[in-house]
Amino acid sequence: MIEVWGRKNSVNVQKVLWCCEELGVTFQRHDAGGLFGGTGEAEYLSRNPTGLVPTISDDGFELWESNTIVRYLSAEYGSGTLWPEKAGERALADKWMDYQLGTLWPAFKDTVLGLVRTPAEQRDPAKITTSVKGTTQILTALEGHLEDHEYVAGPTLTMGDVALGSTIYRWLNLDIDRPSMPNLQAWHARLEDRAAYQRTVMVSFEKEDPAQPED
Repeated sequence: MIEVWGRKNSVNVQKVLWCCEELGVTFQRHDAGGLFGGTGEAEYLSRNPTGLVPTISDDGFELWESNTIVRYLSAEYGSGTLWPEKAGERALADKWMDYQLGTLWPAFKDTVLGLVRTPAEQRDPAKITTSVKGTTQILTALEGHLEDHEYVAGPTLTMGDVALGSTIYRWLNLDIDRPSMPNLQAWHARLEDRAAYQRTVMVSFEKEDPAQPED
């Protein structure tokens, strides 16, 4: 059984949980991070010296960094599905995973942190507005790509979509001024139709409640 450490409303933990659900992999999640704490303790740091979530253990093989975990799980348990067998399709999935981590999230981060984790009276509206504008510009690349692609690497769901899903869910559900992007919205609607996505990503991301039971 795979063990996952991380709170279930974390954008990065949700990638891993959704990936496990899509692959039908049995897992046990342990609350960690945010109000749950625990990530600064010696036991956790021995698994993940960054003190961030998520972290997994697959029969003793420990791994951290969310997109790396998604790649590992897809390769180990999803060859031919989340892990495309053709090198070109796999490279496309990889490209959009890197786009999520290195391009999209840095632009969008200030919006999420400002609106989700910062009390209203302490928010910096100008910083949030700049982040939203920057994210809008960056998302035009994904919007254009999805004009003639059902999913980011082709006609079926891959690890590339898994890396993007929880970030785009926030983009579409936060109270921000965003333009219509019909291709992106149609793609996200396809994700919303998936039971695994509903169980792992389409949950509240605005509260961290330690009283919530384990999944």
